[in-house]
Amino acid sequence: MSETAARSEKASYDFREIEARWLPFWEQDGTFAADLDDNTRPRKYVCDMFPYPSGDLHMGHAEAFAIGDVPARYWRMRGFNVLHPIGWDSFGLPAENAAIKNNAHPAEWTYANIDTQAASFRRYAISADWSRRLHTSDPEYYQWTQWLFLQFYKRGLAYRKDSPVNWCPSCQTVLANEQVVDGACERCKTPVTKKSLNQWYFKITDYADRLLEDMQQLEGTWPERVLAMQRNWIGRSTGASVRFDIADDAAEVGPIEVFTTRPDTLYGVTFMVVAADAPLAEELVTEAQRAELDSYREKLKSVSEIERQSADREKTGVFLGSYALHPLTGERLPIWASDYVLADYGTGAVMGVPAHDQRDLEFALAMDLPVTVVVDTGEEHPASTGTAASGEGTAINSPRWEGLPKQEAIEKAIEVFEDEGVGRAEVNYRLRDWLISRQRFWGAPIPVVHCADCGEVPVPEDQLPVTLPTDMRGEQLAPKGKSPLAAHAEWTTVSCPECGKTATRDTDTMDTFVDSSWYYLRYLDPRNSQEVFSTERANQWLPVDQYVGGVEHAILHLLYSRFFTKVLHDMGLVNFTEPFSALLNQGQVLNGGKAMSKSLGNGVDLGEQLDKYGVDAVRLTMVFASPPEDDVDWADVSPSGSAKFLSRAWRLAQDVTSAPGADPTAGAQPLRAVTHRTIADAEALLEDRKYNVVVARLMELVNAARKEIDSGAGPADPAVREAAETTAQLLSLVAPYTAEDMWALLGHEPSVANSTWPQVEQSLLVEDTVTAVVQVKGKLRDKLEVPADISAEELQQRALALPKIQRYITEGGGVRKVIVREPRLVNVVTG
Repeated sequence: MSETAARSEKASYDFREIEARWLPFWEQDGTFAADLDDNTRPRKYVCDMFPYPSGDLHMGHAEAFAIGDVPARYWRMRGFNVLHPIGWDSFGLPAENAAIKNNAHPAEWTYANIDTQAASFRRYAISADWSRRLHTSDPEYYQWTQWLFLQFYKRGLAYRKDSPVNWCPSCQTVLANEQVVDGACERCKTPVTKKSLNQWYFKITDYADRLLEDMQQLEGTWPERVLAMQRNWIGRSTGASVRFDIADDAAEVGPIEVFTTRPDTLYGVTFMVVAADAPLAEELVTEAQRAELDSYREKLKSVSEIERQSADREKTGVFLGSYALHPLTGERLPIWASDYVLADYGTGAVMGVPAHDQRDLEFALAMDLPVTVVVDTGEEHPASTGTAASGEGTAINSPRWEGLPKQEAIEKAIEVFEDEGVGRAEVNYRLRDWLISRQRFWGAPIPVVHCADCGEVPVPEDQLPVTLPTDMRGEQLAPKGKSPLAAHAEWTTVSCPECGKTATRDTDTMDTFVDSSWYYLRYLDPRNSQEVFSTERANQWLPVDQYVGGVEHAILHLLYSRFFTKVLHDMGLVNFTEPFSALLNQGQVLNGGKAMSKSLGNGVDLGEQLDKYGVDAVRLTMVFASPPEDDVDWADVSPSGSAKFLSRAWRLAQDVTSAPGADPTAGAQPLRAVTHRTIADAEALLEDRKYNVVVARLMELVNAARKEIDSGAGPADPAVREAAETTAQLLSLVAPYTAEDMWALLGHEPSVANSTWPQVEQSLLVEDTVTAVVQVKGKLRDKLEVPADISAEELQQRALALPKIQRYITEGGGVRKVIVREPRLVNVVTG
């Protein structure tokens, strides 16, 4: 027996003492370092969405990283070579704002917070490979972010253009559409306005079809709601592009191209609408209407894109004084400018078909414009009901496809457009190119030089990284409507790489989502100074087998990471097209049914919980509280109860008196049956990510072992040792300190993380009765003993008849759905 295990049998469970004993061991031993060159074992890559260093760890971190650690530890014991790295997404506005406030450089705040979080992560006993730690604000990292930008630039995927952008007046920077939530800045909640700027974009729209098609690879392993959110954001629409010539003295503007998903309604067009803030509106407006347009556009500056698309928003607009010609009839159609059309959607113009489009109808009624029905849907005339006839029907008042049903009419209309040379079949997308420019300091500088003679000149790769200046701090970083870097003459002034004349660096920095779009690849090679990462290693280790993080990143981060991976594939750097094979979105940690916040006074300090109950109790509570995807309400859980269970499990190991290696077949067979059923159940539950049920099974095993100790052969029974060893191994997935101490008390060398997953004896799985767990909304509420061959119907009846379950059903508003996995699980969904 090791010295570690040579402790008094009278000792009590003390989580502080146990934590102090094992944390130094894991760090000195390098227990969780991955050997990426080991080709003797199958590989598994577990990656947690890396944190932002805004302060110490919080309850959300506690849940996410406890959940992410389960598969990493499990696969390790199953014999896999597991990579489970850690790092920090360390560029961004909070550091810059803190630096302004404290008259400091952002790096000071950033790296101080990283040190604090790193210490807390170590204490939290995440099985991370610390040798692969990275920070996106390190020049050694953002050198390769800049290198990737240059590769995108060479491929025509990085470009600049003038366009109206989302502008946050508080942060004094542009925002991508995805960073505007309910019309406000995602970070500071300030209402977003519009501003015309010259900005850098990534051409993600070139990959729209592949981003959609490759979701087939993710079906069943990504949450369906995430896939649905991405499909909706990309918003693929099939239809036609139609050309409308401009009439009279505005004809020199040229034709207006519009996209429509309903080309069969062309004969119902009674007006045209262009986005009021689009250059096209400026080109089409007559002198008589110019002042009215200017006034209207000024008012729009304070209206967000989200507000403009709101279905409830009153329709307003300005007649531009110009007319378009209907491509098939030659009819003059008045052209209006309005805010319900967006400048960066399609061509920034739409054809108004008020009878069959609700927004067009509301606009037509507000402006007293004609409403012509061209599809007979059997509904009343839209002008009288105020509701557009958007359903199925047959074409009417449409000479070239009269009487045809919708789909045939669409096909015929496109055929007519192409024959007449006025249009063509086309696909359009809601997705816009990714705006990556930021007018702030603390980000990766865009590696481009602007020369009066040579234009845009990429910084040569051997001159990377373009590092941020270290002598700017405090008010020098304050937002002024343009990047603070623009005021640093020494930094901005540089020789043109092509002609050698004096030129100017680009002063924008990149959106931090660029940094986080490829970090999982850099984990493979964080110290590689010669290349962005090893292609050989990437192809060996990726895609990531399990990615864990919040659903709030369903669109931004995940979409961008998928885009990056496809570009890297096209560059020949990787042989896969999706970065994450499986995705787990953990729920939120609430308190009293509401998100924790200082303003509500319901925040819970993670450090205080760890000090009071211990790391293992908090981790166990997080995992046991609910299925990983569900929210955890801290007001409904019991870390003190978790601590009591851990003490009970730990005493189990202390009580065992049989020697290591004792033959369990000589022990109590009923206990052995419970042990091996627990192992078998745990394997299936872990693969199905039902981690909370694994804990429930483990609690049953501890109870069965304790019962055997207190009766029968007692502590000397080899079956008790087998149960205790199995408990330590399974417990190590969620409570590593306690499990490690148990493993040592049982006479084994550390670490339990290096032990081999216990083998199931199939003969012990034959049983007459089993314990069925009954959950309400994923939370364990009761148990019952049932025949092993019980039917789903009978199990459901017995479960619903339990008094405890009836009470929860009544409190929850009745049964909405019952999920039965006979013979072991019933989950009642209420409400």
